[in-house]
Amino acid sequence: MNKRVSRREQLDATRFVQWFRSVAPYVNGFRGQTFVVAFGGEGVTDGRFVERVHDFSLLASLGIRLVLAHGARPQIEARLAEKGLETGFVQGKRITDAAALQCVKESVGRVRAEIEALLSMGLPNSPMANADIRVAGGNFVTAQPIGVLDGVDMLHTGEVRKIDAAAIRGRLDAGEVVLLSPLGYSPTGEIFNLSMEDVAASAAVALGASKLVFLMDSAGVPDKDGQLLRELTVDAAERAAAKPARLPADVQLYLPCAVRACRGGVARAHLVSRHVDGALLLELFTHDGIGTMIAQAPLEKLRTARIDDIGAILKIIEPLEAEGVLVRRGRELLEREIDRFVVLEHDRMLIGCAALYPFPGVKSGELACLAVLPDHRDRGCGELLVKQIESLARKRGLRRLFVLTTRAEHWFEELGFEESSAEMLPRQRRALYNLQRRSKVFVKRL
Repeated sequence: MNKRVSRREQLDATRFVQWFRSVAPYVNGFRGQTFVVAFGGEGVTDGRFVERVHDFSLLASLGIRLVLAHGARPQIEARLAEKGLETGFVQGKRITDAAALQCVKESVGRVRAEIEALLSMGLPNSPMANADIRVAGGNFVTAQPIGVLDGVDMLHTGEVRKIDAAAIRGRLDAGEVVLLSPLGYSPTGEIFNLSMEDVAASAAVALGASKLVFLMDSAGVPDKDGQLLRELTVDAAERAAAKPARLPADVQLYLPCAVRACRGGVARAHLVSRHVDGALLLELFTHDGIGTMIAQAPLEKLRTARIDDIGAILKIIEPLEAEGVLVRRGRELLEREIDRFVVLEHDRMLIGCAALYPFPGVKSGELACLAVLPDHRDRGCGELLVKQIESLARKRGLRRLFVLTTRAEHWFEELGFEESSAEMLPRQRRALYNLQRRSKVFVKRL
């Protein structure tokens, strides 16, 4: 007996397949890479931590080498209050005397035990069903005293001196998740109270991690108008960190550490709100993410197309070919003409392409097959591709660039092209002019 599939079920199935295909490249690319994920003690008691642990478990099950760095500031504050103790702060760092250090050790131990317990459970009908996540800990962090700040002895408050990267890698090689607490030990056996962000950034650098992620209260780094900045180069992030008055308190803490990590070789740092369910997955497995990503270099890159780009180019141009905006090009034609194409990458994903067909006898060139993925068309990507083609044309000694279009005449006029006629095309190109398409001809002198 055949089951009738409803229209809604068909749409749901189609969306699922599209989503799964969109996620697959990330799964393949992340496997075997080391991620350091840092979260404060607030993230353990906010009511969402079980779901967050499910996401940690999922990342580990996908073959990601996962290091978790946790904080315990609110738990320490509560323990100090229970004992009627108060501590001062200098430059945002707690002055840790002997009594406060005892509270720090107790609080960190409790938080760590809770995290380990949650990582160890395998709930049926949950993302952690049958999960076998082993949690590793140890004296991976060697610390040293901060010393005197602004004339104040910080006592047992310390900073990271060294991360035992070899020992951590050994645990990761064994398939374990490594959990780092904000405590460090000196070679003489002293214990120091550390900041979670210092531990996380230092570990990410020492391990050569691919990603450092801070889960925090804010959505990310805001611009001067309070709007979320999705992407920042390290230089731009450093400039933002130099103006802390504009930034939320947690961004003031984490952004300098993110910059330090990227300067130290970490490929990407992410500042993400912990208040969004699945925030970590949304940031890592969607192209735009939901927070602020900091990279060592600009994420957009123009380059000459390669033969292995053909599949991605077809994906970009085929919808426009179906609409009649572009002339159809098959895979074989693209393989023969791939050296004429330039592509625009965004975070290693092709988002646009264009081609230059030179006619050196008349010192002219055709700008052809200009296409950009829909989500990127209002971001200046088309203009970047046109400028790149213009630059290539000038290098080849061409004096004018022409384009045939049925839809974008006003856009090309804004870029300095002037309407012309098919009679002005080079003789070889004029012979191929399609009268049925009635494309308009625009020319720009270089």
